[in-house]
Amino acid sequence: MNRQQFVKQGLYGLGALISSGGLLQACTKLATPTTNSAVSAEGCTLSPSETKGPFPIKSPAEMVKSSIVSDREGIPMTISIQVVNNSNDCKPLADVMVDVWHCDADGNYSEYGGSGMQPTNYTNAHFLRGRQTTDAEGKVNFISIYPGWYRGRAPHIHVEVLSSAGKSLMVTQIAFPEDTSKTVYATEYYNGDADTANIRDNVFSDSLALNMADEVTGNTNDGYTVNKIITVNA
Repeated sequence: MNRQQFVKQGLYGLGALISSGGLLQACTKLATPTTNSAVSAEGCTLSPSETKGPFPIKSPAEMVKSSIVSDREGIPMTISIQVVNNSNDCKPLADVMVDVWHCDADGNYSEYGGSGMQPTNYTNAHFLRGRQTTDAEGKVNFISIYPGWYRGRAPHIHVEVLSSAGKSLMVTQIAFPEDTSKTVYATEYYNGDADTANIRDNVFSDSLALNMADEVTGNTNDGYTVNKIITVNA
């Protein structure tokens, strides 16, 4: 089986789960909060505020879509995010916009490139970027691929939450369990193990517990689901 067939079959499997209701049920039932979760028995802890990085979405309003894969190859992944409101007893926050973006399996971002920071030029591409609006339970789901890595950074996903009026409520990042990344990066699509551990990452080193995905489930054959609760003041 070639790489293109593998990815198409992986995404087809996700589509089959969606049509049967299996994936939708899995995505809408986010992980029970743990010590890494934004919600605890004592109440909410704000998600860590992090940099947008050097590769933010240039025109988010044009990226409204649930599948952000485009032509990228890699291990299929569903990103399942719930936004809750620290200012309202941790209740789900409906009708806010969630932007996500991350690099491809080779560590490259769309909309950028042709420079020392990213020699490969993808300035005219728009893969692995998307925007959705939260439902009544504060949830959004994106179909993507497991992110790769680039020099000096641990694997991560960028997230920005904005009000319906476009005001930024939170910019943060999601980190991944290193054992899961190691398994994914052993497949043919990726460049081997990341060169930076989570705890040595300059973004995650002071806030890793709150940056970590609340739950990552799946495998390299069927794809993965990452669940994360993002807590904002709104």
